[in-house]
Amino acid sequence: MGYTLGQLADKVQGKVKGDASLVIEKLGTLEKAAPNELSFLANPKYQSLLGSTTAGAVLVKSEELAQLVDHAIIVSNPYLAFAQLSHLFTSITQCWSGIHQSAVISPTATIAKNVVVGPNTVIDDDAYVAEGSVIGAGCVLGRGVSIGQGTRIYPNVTLYHDVEIGEACIIHSGAVIGADGFGFAPKIDGWEKIDQLGAVVIGNYVEIGANTTIDRGALENTQIGHGVIIDNQVQIAHNVVIGDNTAIAGNTAIAGSTKIGSFCTISGCVGIGGHLTIVDKVHITAMSMISHSIPEAGSYSSGMGMEPTGKWRRTVARVRRIDEMAKQFAQLKQQVNKFLEKVDK
Repeated sequence: MGYTLGQLADKVQGKVKGDASLVIEKLGTLEKAAPNELSFLANPKYQSLLGSTTAGAVLVKSEELAQLVDHAIIVSNPYLAFAQLSHLFTSITQCWSGIHQSAVISPTATIAKNVVVGPNTVIDDDAYVAEGSVIGAGCVLGRGVSIGQGTRIYPNVTLYHDVEIGEACIIHSGAVIGADGFGFAPKIDGWEKIDQLGAVVIGNYVEIGANTTIDRGALENTQIGHGVIIDNQVQIAHNVVIGDNTAIAGNTAIAGSTKIGSFCTISGCVGIGGHLTIVDKVHITAMSMISHSIPEAGSYSSGMGMEPTGKWRRTVARVRRIDEMAKQFAQLKQQVNKFLEKVDK
């Protein structure tokens, strides 16, 4: 399905430069877009591509940039406009409608109108699926699970008992929500398991990536706020609380009972210790290890940046000698002070 450039401009409150009747059928990159595709320029370092792009039109943020192409939509934020227009061109479909005959649904479960339930899905006792939701093939919804209106769950997602999912959420394949938290008490001959008696409560407009795991709480619930976006292969432990609109990138692990504020951004491969508090609007850069609470908003980093291997090895060797060097410095400082005392006398 195509849209005219004028129609697309209206949807993002943009201004057309060129032919408003030009039909756009797809979105594409500046490097590879075809004449029937719309691209965007969000990063100034790619501005040189405007002169060679074959895209039919480009989302740009100024009149000056629009003059470099034949057709454009001028908007204040091209990347946001691209995101908004992407919804028009998505091809998310399933090859069935309604409830597939192979699905196993408890007679005590409640399935609202206009719900899609895929093949081989299992929905346990007292579960509730709200109107307009899509449950993909091979999913398992445990006892008492609640799914909000318009939520989409992709194939092979497992929701343990009593998990609550809000409205308009997206949960990608392989996610496991509500598994037991890592709770064990040491004893003489090993470990005593602590049954995890809480649940997981997820707000509205949350997106959870493939193979991400969110553990249920030990006593109280693990909580994910509204508008949170979580990448693939993220581990969120029991009783973690994440505030609204926080973003968490792939391979991050968050230990138990940590509280993270709203509008935070956590980059990839970050490790966050347990029982910490991180306030609102904190940005944590990739590969950081957070071992203390963060009481003030701002950007935080740890670890060592990349450098040539030979230089890195020399740096590590020096780091390992820091304690010895500190002792030598203290001794040298004492000697200098004694020398200065003699000079003064």
